[in-house]
Amino acid sequence: MRAAIIGAGSLGTIIGALMNHKGKSVDLIDVSVENVAALNAAGATITGFMELNVPVRAYTPEQMTGKYDLVFLLNKQTANSVVLKNLLPFLHEESIVCTLQNGIPEESVAAVVGRERTIGGAVGFGATWLKPGVSMLTTTQEAVRKFAFEIGELDGVVRPRLTAVQEYLQCVGNTEILTNLMGIRWAKVLMNATFSGMSAALGCTFGDVLADAKAMTCVAFIADECIKVSHAQGVRLARMQGEDMESFEFHDPGEIPAKMPLYKKIWGQHVKLKASMLQDLEKGRDCEIDYINGIICRKGRESGVPTPFNDKVVELVTEAQNRRGVNDFSYLSRFDALLAQYAAGVRVTL
Repeated sequence: MRAAIIGAGSLGTIIGALMNHKGKSVDLIDVSVENVAALNAAGATITGFMELNVPVRAYTPEQMTGKYDLVFLLNKQTANSVVLKNLLPFLHEESIVCTLQNGIPEESVAAVVGRERTIGGAVGFGATWLKPGVSMLTTTQEAVRKFAFEIGELDGVVRPRLTAVQEYLQCVGNTEILTNLMGIRWAKVLMNATFSGMSAALGCTFGDVLADAKAMTCVAFIADECIKVSHAQGVRLARMQGEDMESFEFHDPGEIPAKMPLYKKIWGQHVKLKASMLQDLEKGRDCEIDYINGIICRKGRESGVPTPFNDKVVELVTEAQNRRGVNDFSYLSRFDALLAQYAAGVRVTL
């Protein structure tokens, strides 16, 4: 099987390195000429919770040839309009395109490459891109081993091709095949909107968020809004990392303190992680806020579900993006008015 990873960034570098290390040949495709050159010259290097260097083959999109049987999408959704159009000549009728991107990209991917070629999945670990060819694993090896990926078909049917995709992803860590793809996707949106959203909004690591009581209260509201919106969309969140994501919903803010141990249990394995959205902001690039917290806001408006905390995250990250800057932790004060409303028992409405 001829396979490729589109987007050799923080996650793509690690995933590509481990697949090649375990004997699954996969090409790394990236728009950065400097990154491609470094990968070809020195291999893909993993640091952080793992130390590994693996020889790989890397190409720019202009250097691609032939047809691929399996393609993993790890580029930012912000580039999909260009990436997917350019990918089409390198697919055949039976090609599999597995999107491991943030948010809920399956329908937009399928609209270009075809539903019959599209499957989706969620990544259960984090990474930070350090420099061309080098990425830092910011999640413990134990967590990666147990909870690397969940994948599924758009219609929930378990087809043999999922096993072929699973064999590649198992080179990285445990990969579950599930029938509730949208449940997986919304669970991953919660995972990203909470800590990645706050990391990007406050210019900090996941550990910084975990250590601050006010920030964690905001996280709890972000998660609650995500769950209520998913329910309005007819979706119940799937379990992730062995835990019930539905349990983060509450009916009264007084329930929030009891949920803190579970937040620490799940995200305590990712304390060194800096959101990929924050990494983009630091590089002066547009980030995926519209596809993460933004999708909660959009679907909330469609469904009549208020999303004030996710709205605030989008507002703060968009401000930073527009000025090509990065916020700092003092921006947490921008949530004070919302928190005061809830403390006073006032629910924000649309």
